[in-house]
Amino acid sequence: MAKKIAPAALAAPKRFELLTLGDELLLGRTANAHLAFLGAQLARRGVQLAANVVLPDDAETIAAQLARSWARSAVVITTGGLGPTSDDCTREAVAEVLGRKLVFDREVEKAISARFATLGRKMTHNNLKQAWRPEGAEALPNPFGTAPGLWIEQDGKVLVMLPGPPNELEPMWANEVLPRLVRRKLVGRSESYVQLRTAGVGESALETRLQPLIAKYPGVDVAFCAHAWAVDVRFGWHRGKAGEAQARKLAGEAQALLGDEVFAVGDDSLAEAVADLLRQDDKTLAVAESGSGGLLASVFTDLPGASKFFQGGVVCYRNSGKVIMLDIPEALLSQHGAISAETAVAMATGVCENFVADYGLSLTCCAGPGACCGDKAAGTVFVGLHSPDGGWCKRLEYPGTAAAVRARAINAALDWLRRELLRAHRAKPVAAPVKPVKAAKGRKRK
Repeated sequence: MAKKIAPAALAAPKRFELLTLGDELLLGRTANAHLAFLGAQLARRGVQLAANVVLPDDAETIAAQLARSWARSAVVITTGGLGPTSDDCTREAVAEVLGRKLVFDREVEKAISARFATLGRKMTHNNLKQAWRPEGAEALPNPFGTAPGLWIEQDGKVLVMLPGPPNELEPMWANEVLPRLVRRKLVGRSESYVQLRTAGVGESALETRLQPLIAKYPGVDVAFCAHAWAVDVRFGWHRGKAGEAQARKLAGEAQALLGDEVFAVGDDSLAEAVADLLRQDDKTLAVAESGSGGLLASVFTDLPGASKFFQGGVVCYRNSGKVIMLDIPEALLSQHGAISAETAVAMATGVCENFVADYGLSLTCCAGPGACCGDKAAGTVFVGLHSPDGGWCKRLEYPGTAAAVRARAINAALDWLRRELLRAHRAKPVAAPVKPVKAAKGRKRK
């Protein structure tokens, strides 16, 4: 959990509030991903959300909360409730609170019709509900859906209405909303902090190591945020160029002190750091999983251009799959069991050889309470790594749910591979500079 930064560091010139709408949020059927995304996006530009309120799909409740938020904030952002169904009532609530009538937008109607035509689907009449907007509102184009966003300015304030689906909301934020906020100087033009992402060191240990450096820069805002097997530390500023220079200097000194504990400067993931190292040395990777259900492979296939370094993966839950797909001897499995160091190494070696990869990474684990793993306690994980120099295994033990164990195991495996790739890169012989060959002395040909 992120540590609280001093109030002065978080003070924003304008108050922002977020209203996330939808019964599915209150019923726990959908996680509040909008808060995570928009909160992070605003924090990068020097703004901390003052509040986030989750509301049901009820026009009266939405209107009451919107009136309170509008009275005390400079910018209010809503997400959801802009679709074609009867429970989408955000437009009506906004029109009531702001005292504007709803008008029908013919251009939006054309855009909705065109999208249905492109998809080869018949447009039902209720989709036209999305073409209504409060008078004076600017429609924000939505190339990935039918519901446009809306931008309203009134009384020196801004109301931003965004669609609910993340694949529609996130591009609209980046392409339409953020540029408008920047132009109106409601958010910073660029990021207001430097972030170091670390792995293999705990939050308290990280702070202890950095404390002597932090003490040298009392004007820099420092915050820590722990994730599964990773901790972020941010160095922020709010005093112009001088504050920025101090924060960047502290970040540079911290990075030098931490060395390989830092896997990224910015927002790159461990998987992205590994991918960069593989590409850098023109190496390839294959993975084998038992117990993580393809999650390890997915962290790579989610990256653009993964085919340049990722050969493929195998999910072999039962022993028969390990024998058939990875050529693991049945005797090895019978003697040591599926969840063992020997099996983890054999899986990494087998997938590496069968996929003709330079590196093989494997996971076999007993993930979470209630799992039946013979003599292995729940939370036991074996990570196998095969490289051009040989094969190794690490045994790890984590408490918590199956999902938590898998997440920590995957990050630990990625960090181990990252460090091995760094070691191998540094061990590469440096080619001696080629001296220019001097022409031999002698008589010139006639």
